[in-house]
Amino acid sequence: MADKPQPLEAGTRAPAFTATTFDGTKVKLTDYKGQKVALYFYPKDNTSGCTAQACNLRDNIAELAAHDIAVIGVSPDDNTSHESFAEKHGLPFPLVADPEHKIIDKYGVWGEKKLYGKTFMGMARTTFLIDEMGVIAHVFKRPKTGDHAAEILRKL
Repeated sequence: MADKPQPLEAGTRAPAFTATTFDGTKVKLTDYKGQKVALYFYPKDNTSGCTAQACNLRDNIAELAAHDIAVIGVSPDDNTSHESFAEKHGLPFPLVADPEHKIIDKYGVWGEKKLYGKTFMGMARTTFLIDEMGVIAHVFKRPKTGDHAAEILRKL
């Protein structure tokens, strides 16, 4: 087995990436320079924790936007799964498919996990709050799925 996930730390420059969402929109981290970004990595579309987290961010998107915070979600699911998830829950922010772990590995959120005594490879639910200059200002290593927007806002 590989090592446990080792997310990047605060103070680190956020690795740049370019990806295409299910609707063909290009998402480039560099397009958000001058704005804060909540880049959240989650394990799987349509699971209870991931749905609670996405819906909490959706329900608080106006308040996040009022503080100039954009939201981008990333998971190893494909764009077909993201389309269904986003449409089902009315998600107003981009979801990036990363089945090849190009972005996931750059941010160090994939690795060995344990659940009910079983060891497996998986995603560590993690959010990076990136500042206007592209530097990671805070890392949420175990975000509260139902209260995540408030956690983000408290760090401003």
